Amino acid sequence: MELLQLASEAKQASYALAVLGTEEKNRALCRMAEALLLCQDEILGENGRDVQAAIAAGCSQAFVDRLSLTAKRIAAMAEGLRQVAALPDPVGGADSVAKRPNGLSIEKRRVPLGVIGIIFEARPNVTVDAIGLCLKSGNACLLRGGREAIHTNLCLKNVLARCAYENGVPEGAIQLVDDTGREAARQMMRLNGYLDVLIPRGGAGLIRSVVENATVPVIETGVGVCHTYVDADADCAMAVDITENAKCSRPSVCNACETVLVHAGRAEEFLPALSARLARYPVELRCCQRSLPLVPGGKPAQEADWSTEYGDYILSVKVVDDLDGAITHINRYGTHHSETIVTGSYAAAEEFLARVDAAAVYVNASTRFTDGGEFGFGAEIGISTQKLHARGPMGLPELTTVKYVVRGSGQIR
Repeated sequence: MELLQLASEAKQASYALAVLGTEEKNRALCRMAEALLLCQDEILGENGRDVQAAIAAGCSQAFVDRLSLTAKRIAAMAEGLRQVAALPDPVGGADSVAKRPNGLSIEKRRVPLGVIGIIFEARPNVTVDAIGLCLKSGNACLLRGGREAIHTNLCLKNVLARCAYENGVPEGAIQLVDDTGREAARQMMRLNGYLDVLIPRGGAGLIRSVVENATVPVIETGVGVCHTYVDADADCAMAVDITENAKCSRPSVCNACETVLVHAGRAEEFLPALSARLARYPVELRCCQRSLPLVPGGKPAQEADWSTEYGDYILSVKVVDDLDGAITHINRYGTHHSETIVTGSYAAAEEFLARVDAAAVYVNASTRFTDGGEFGFGAEIGISTQKLHARGPMGLPELTTVKYVVRGSGQIR
């Protein structure tokens, strides 16, 4: 189907979806979760086609892992839909109600954005997450995944849309673009009058392309050049534990650590201990000239390493003179996602929190906690790294906007 027709159908469906009741949305989401489990064999079969093609094309192990589905992962996606159903409905709630001296009642009410476009790469779970979150927040969605996951994404969309429409969701509210060419992506970025917002989820190249080419409003998410700074007053064992978790628990995600910064006064103790710990993993350490002698097997870092989101078992290492040097480095090379300091100094922690420009700033904890579920907000569409409309985990409330409902009794101005 032509892109413009998909967008037009989504736009028309968005008006009816915006006023669909909470009970109807929740029932549909729970039935959609059941449908995923019932259609598991069909989904795994289509995913197998994509995985085999990715392997044949020489894609990395990390890429294939992101692409691959299992019965366990499908069960997790189904549980995710049920969790979304259990979350409070953000639509229709009043942020505030004020009574003016002239008798007017002014209510600030939460309403859906309308049609949300999402361009993403080879992560089939995004298809399910996006459909569930958009449905619960009253938004129609127009999705475009990467070509490597096209068979999986089409299957997931068809299973979920069919079930949703059978359970009262307006037809056309769930759309997926089957043309994975660049021209279709560019056209999607210019669907003014149809898309109310476009959210890119993927690597730096994808997000840069969307930001530079879109004429519809964009919310940037995802790119995570995240840092762990080991301060002069850090507990060395804690710092090793945090760095290991931030880098190795799941290196392909956007809240994984990509650079560790070490105060010059702790480098001789910390870096050999970190190297020994990371020897359990296939981690490549790319080191500045000051850290290289302290890291067995380390490789010299290049300038590009400081601004690279590896998404893999690669960690850049840099020794800095002081806290100011660490903050300066982070604000220059970071992507405003998640940053952490390991320190026993209250003053250093507070200065780091105040001066580092990021959506999430931590003290003595792994950056891997930047996630809607971990923050207690529920499921999220991504991590916004910008400052307008939404910042940090984008859950249901962030997929809404406001309208002012004004009630009077004949007042004129």
